[in-house]
Amino acid sequence: MLELSFFLNATWLATLIAIATLTFIPLKYKAYFTSFIVLINAILTSWFVFPALTGKPIEFFLFVGSFLGDIPIRIDGISAWFILIINFTSLTGVIYGTGYLKTNKEATAKINLHWIMYILFHLSMVWVCMVQHGFAFLFVWEIMSLTSMMLIIFDHNNPKTIKAGINYFVQMHISIVFLTIGFIWVYFKTGTFDFMAIKSFLNSTNSNWLFLIFFIGFGLKAGFIPLHSWLPHAHPAAPSHVSGVMSGVIVKLGIYGIIRMISFVQNDFIILGEFMITISILTGLYGILNASVHRDYKRMLAYCTIENIGIIGVGIGIGLIGLGNGSALLYYLGFGGALLHVLNHSLFKSLLFYSAGAVYQQTHTRNMDNLGGIIKYMPKTATLFLIGSIAIAGIPPLNGFISELIIYTGMLEGMKSSSISLISLLVLAFAGISIIGGISILAFSKTFGTIFLGTPRKELTHKPTEVSQFMLVPQYIIIGVMLSVAFYPQGYIHILSAILNGFCSTSIVFNPSVFINYSTTLANISIYSAMFIGIIFISWGIRSYIIKHTTQTTGATWGCGYIAPTAKIQYTGKSFSKPLAKIFYFLLIEKKKYTELKRGEIFPKNRMYSSYYFDFFEHHVIDPIINRLMYTINYFKFIQNGRIQSYVLYGIVFIIAILVLSVFNIL
Repeated sequence: MLELSFFLNATWLATLIAIATLTFIPLKYKAYFTSFIVLINAILTSWFVFPALTGKPIEFFLFVGSFLGDIPIRIDGISAWFILIINFTSLTGVIYGTGYLKTNKEATAKINLHWIMYILFHLSMVWVCMVQHGFAFLFVWEIMSLTSMMLIIFDHNNPKTIKAGINYFVQMHISIVFLTIGFIWVYFKTGTFDFMAIKSFLNSTNSNWLFLIFFIGFGLKAGFIPLHSWLPHAHPAAPSHVSGVMSGVIVKLGIYGIIRMISFVQNDFIILGEFMITISILTGLYGILNASVHRDYKRMLAYCTIENIGIIGVGIGIGLIGLGNGSALLYYLGFGGALLHVLNHSLFKSLLFYSAGAVYQQTHTRNMDNLGGIIKYMPKTATLFLIGSIAIAGIPPLNGFISELIIYTGMLEGMKSSSISLISLLVLAFAGISIIGGISILAFSKTFGTIFLGTPRKELTHKPTEVSQFMLVPQYIIIGVMLSVAFYPQGYIHILSAILNGFCSTSIVFNPSVFINYSTTLANISIYSAMFIGIIFISWGIRSYIIKHTTQTTGATWGCGYIAPTAKIQYTGKSFSKPLAKIFYFLLIEKKKYTELKRGEIFPKNRMYSSYYFDFFEHHVIDPIINRLMYTINYFKFIQNGRIQSYVLYGIVFIIAILVLSVFNIL
């Protein structure tokens, strides 16, 4: 325990030193110094959590000496898994950010504040996974929310960025309200803020309401619908290295909180599992449908985060059903697939945000319909984005396929149940996941093709060039880890089996050797897929070698006899996804300023066209509530009228009221 105390103290010491000295470091070295501090904290916090991955949990108490009592620090396999993901993604983010902000000519104070917030943001996320004391947990959760909000509003001169930051901060405080209600409820029933009190409370009371309260609190952070509306605003507004870390890990802390609460649940597993699967399928479908129609590629990636949260939630639901049925196989496939997809999504989503950030840095636009042919100028970035797109679409031989196939297998295994209602739900969930996968391929085909292929749709102010090595190297490292998951899933499955053996306090015990066949099959699929791709490249290489010495001529692509081609006749992101949008018009609400062509209008006159899509829940649920609140608050504007006499009168009225209440012994 002394070793753990040393490591914890060392992380805070490194952080305090960084905050104190970062101001005095020259501007060009600030990012390097921040990267060094994040690396130190990542190494220190990773070093002492490794034993927990092998089934050796760590427990330690911080002696505060106040009404809070001793604050328990507990690190089990679940905590260790999330901490390692946080450390890796935060480290790649800070390295990428070093290159991303290098061309930024902002004031020194602004850069200084940004890197201080990043250091605190990283450490607060780690502590969220360690602290198991309600009051202390809310404290570090608040630090995480505050620092991430400050990172989002880096471009604070843009009103849309400020609006996105405030929107995020308000919703995170709604999250804190629900978490506070849950912890206080347990405190009044048990007299302690220790997380173990939640377990004893749920053991003595069949309270699904408590789980629902915690689910809302953590679900706001994770992005389950209809609690998701901050993501499509915050991710596009933040710098791309912050977007990558937020999508890669901060939303996963909502998943961590839900899984942590599940570890304390003692009963009603089937009901909770069915609830998780239902809300998760709806979340996944809603997220990918919106991703398929948006042309702001960072907003599109934000909706893909919502989609993948839905996939993770399905895995959690399958694991809960396994607990309810006493099925070790279903339990492992569900929770194992969910946890592996947490890792996989953190990898390919941060990769996609980093490569998208490279495009934005060079083009200064997030509208894919203004781009085209970028692969000619940024071939490395295009290749990286393509790899991330294949992975997130769940196509072998990359890592997204591995975790999604485990979840698919879990659904098939669950269909062996004797319950007709459960079988029906899993059949619908299987169909939903399949549709999500298909639309995901459509969404990323649209995005990659529109941005990187074809010819430029609009003339840019300057020719894009490939980004610096600081921005490329983190993406190469991410791909290395992705390939390790794809071609050696056995190692990760072995770790997950050790984590899950001590996860719940139920009597489920399973033999990890049962899953050797699963991991071997997954590895073989990746290997054979890679071999097939290798054959294609070898064939292409042989062809290139054969025709190397022959005379070749190039010309324009045949345009069906049309002799005046223009970039405007290319497919855009809008035209690519329009048929799908028309099918789901009731969910994908389009606002457009355009007069449709009349029948027989062969040569229409010039006209302007603009359109954009609303978020269904934001437009129909959140905005009406906000508008009603604003309408009601306007009735009280007279109170703040700017007259000093009125403010003095308010004080006098308050004093008289206190005096009267005291005279009548009311106070």
